[in-house]
Amino acid sequence: MEWIHNKGKNKGKVILYALSTCVWCNKTKQLLTDLGIEFSYIYVDKLSQKDIGNVLEEVRHWNPACSFPVVVINDKTCIIGFREKEIREALKV
Repeated sequence: MEWIHNKGKNKGKVILYALSTCVWCNKTKQLLTDLGIEFSYIYVDKLSQKDIGNVLEEVRHWNPACSFPVVVINDKTCIIGFREKEIREALKV
């Protein structure tokens, strides 16, 4: 399973679960990039059948509806969907 790491300002552990074809996922990824935030992301739809079950289990922990994007900050805060204001507030940027 391959996580992609974007370098930037360390604001704690920032994880993005996304779909490669999702407009809102891409907007969220671009927002984090534009803000210069260090984060890791994974395109769930590009995973092998073996890995997809494990990752979807992680996503369901934060978002039982299993919709995307899902941003998890410091294993405490979860933001579902493209919520620019909430992301900025959670990351204090």
